[in-house]
Amino acid sequence: MKYIMTDVEADGPCPGLYSMVSFSAIVVEPSLDRVFFTELAPISQLWVPEALAVSGYTREQTYKFTQPAEAITAFSEWLMSIKGNKTERLMFVSDNNGFDWQFINYYLWRYTDGNPFGHTSQNLGDLYKGMQKSCFESFKHLRKTRHSHDPRDDARGNAEAMLAMKGTGLKF
Repeated sequence: MKYIMTDVEADGPCPGLYSMVSFSAIVVEPSLDRVFFTELAPISQLWVPEALAVSGYTREQTYKFTQPAEAITAFSEWLMSIKGNKTERLMFVSDNNGFDWQFINYYLWRYTDGNPFGHTSQNLGDLYKGMQKSCFESFKHLRKTRHSHDPRDDARGNAEAMLAMKGTGLKF
C-alpha cells in the first residue's frame, strides 16, 4: 500500500458549490520526492473571500489557473503511475481528511472515471492520537516544514510527521 499525503486549499466549505484553488499530494516515503501540485480555475461563481484569502490568491488570479479537467486528469494519471501494480492500494491521508477528501473525491469523480483511492481515507491526527492512546494529543510538533497554507508545504510537513510517527511505532 502506498500512502499519499494530500492538502487542499479551497475558496469555500464544500465542493460543487465552491472550488478547489490548489492542492498537493506527496508519496509518504523517506525521499519525499514524488510530489504532485496544481492550481485550479474555479468551477463555480460562488466563493467566500475569507476562505480564498487563506490561499493567498485573488479571485482574478484563480481565473488564470489550470482548467479542472486538465488538472484532475493529470493528477489521476500521476496516482496511477505511483501504483506498483494494478492491485496495489493507494491510501489517501490528510491532516483534515473530512475537508480535503471531499474535494479530491468530488473532483476525481467529476473529471475522471473514478477515484483511485477508492472510498476510504485516513486522518493523520487520528492516527497519532491512537498511537498516543489519547484524544488530546497533536502530531503537529513532528512537522519539519512550516505549515503555511501552501499545499506543497503542508502536505510535505504532514508527510514528515507521518514518517516520524513510523519511526516511533506506526507500521505501514
